[in-house]
Amino acid sequence: MGNCCRKPSKCANASSSLFSEGTSKHIKNPTNSTSSSLKVVVNESPLLPSKTDPTSASTLKSFTFNDLKTAAKNFRSETYLGEGGFGCVFKGWIDKNTFAPTKPGTGIVVAIKKLKPESFQGHKEWLIIYRDLKASNVLLDSDLNAKLSDFGLARDGPTGDDTHVSTRVMGTQGYAAPEYIVTGHLTVKSDVYSFGVVLLELMTGQQVVDEERAPEKTLVDWARPFLSDKRKMLRIMDTRLEGQYSRKGAQAVASLVLQCLNADPKNRPNMRDVLSTLEELSASTIEKRDTQQPPKPGHHPSL
Repeated sequence: MGNCCRKPSKCANASSSLFSEGTSKHIKNPTNSTSSSLKVVVNESPLLPSKTDPTSASTLKSFTFNDLKTAAKNFRSETYLGEGGFGCVFKGWIDKNTFAPTKPGTGIVVAIKKLKPESFQGHKEWLIIYRDLKASNVLLDSDLNAKLSDFGLARDGPTGDDTHVSTRVMGTQGYAAPEYIVTGHLTVKSDVYSFGVVLLELMTGQQVVDEERAPEKTLVDWARPFLSDKRKMLRIMDTRLEGQYSRKGAQAVASLVLQCLNADPKNRPNMRDVLSTLEELSASTIEKRDTQQPPKPGHHPSL
């Protein structure tokens, strides 16, 4: 359902007396694709336990999207408070004891933030480390849209001043970040490394671990010497592509893979930057394809 924010959130158009002592709770929006998530700010403390309460994990209140929608009166204009960089904020009402949606003017006044789908606020507030990113966990729907599956090993990311989460080493050989294997320290950059391995699989068409690929049994060890050389890099491209790809595009992907596989996790890009790079490559490919003119009748371009 998301993580509980330590700091109170404020609405630019709301009175400071209403929200200055507030606490917040996040909830995913499972039914509305135009909004990635919702955030609730409450002007009283009973909704959430004390920070030092050891039972806090089991006493947190979770809201459904329909509850929040009802509390904010279907996000009508009269409940609109304002809009910030991450989305719109609405006023809602919930019962002081049951926390169920209630009539306007009664119960606890809450502010519900409806985040924009392009907002990256969740990258800071709801850090989830997947921990087992691999090709076999990426499923494709009928429109070839990728969907992640199997979240059994996922962990909440570090909070506060913590830089990592210490945990027993789990995952799949060939995909796990080297520093995680050695220390058990899990960070959001651990997933970036695993994503780089998946990209490398797409480039090469090779299995992550191959006993016949001795002495470099892992794909990363085998491919790394080629990735930094623009000419050598072409030697490891998937032969089943039959050369039907942009060399510059392939070199750009190879450069991105190298960044993701950096031995120092601090030097790896964050996933927002990885996504931006891939989107630029995709847009460039589509633009180039659209601007290509069809050959004139009777003209056969030389091979």
